[in-house]
Amino acid sequence: MIEAIDLRKVYGKKLALSVDRIRIEAGEFIGLVGNNGAGKTTMLSLILDLIEPTKGYVTSKSMKVSETDDWKSYTGSYLNEGFLIPFLKPMEFLEFIGSLHQMNKDDVRAFLFANTSFFDMDTFSGKYNRELSAGNKNKIGILGSFLAKPEILILDEPFSNLDPSSQMWLKAKLRELNGEGITILISSHDLKHVTEICSRILLLEEGHILKDTPTDADTLVELEEYFKI
Repeated sequence: MIEAIDLRKVYGKKLALSVDRIRIEAGEFIGLVGNNGAGKTTMLSLILDLIEPTKGYVTSKSMKVSETDDWKSYTGSYLNEGFLIPFLKPMEFLEFIGSLHQMNKDDVRAFLFANTSFFDMDTFSGKYNRELSAGNKNKIGILGSFLAKPEILILDEPFSNLDPSSQMWLKAKLRELNGEGITILISSHDLKHVTEICSRILLLEEGHILKDTPTDADTLVELEEYFKI
């Protein structure tokens, strides 16, 4: 479904990512792990055509993402608060995102009502996106990515700044979406979360994929051992 071929990204003299070839099949749940600067966000950004590769290319359903926008219709994503529109209020922002996917205001409100336990829109009705806490910005971005009703969902550090209850809700929601056949890629510093919910782990270091393995009962222990100082 997604494939990266001879993919390289270099900033100046610094290598950010180097992937000879990797393929992600439909329905997989991929977790990217690695220390800061390992290349996780770079990889997700290249898949989403947010940055230009130094070399190589990414395809989605065999289409080069740099040559068409067709893949955007079935891809939901949230990487950081730069995806939000700061001068809109949360409801305005989500209604705008919904409109891009043929959802009217009633559709969006019904969706939000069903997910009130994750984010209660009424509590923040008077605030603009720029005024929200980091955790609530993350929630709005994640909900926006769900509105696309995606076949592919890409999230960078989705558990960051979320309280424990919201983290549990999100883990359950991601499992549910993957169970419906949605292909999911997430990055996270929380090794326990990714090994619990992801079916495959990519371990990155200094722009290279050191390990690509299915998750099993030993994966968390192996990762914890790798990251020991």
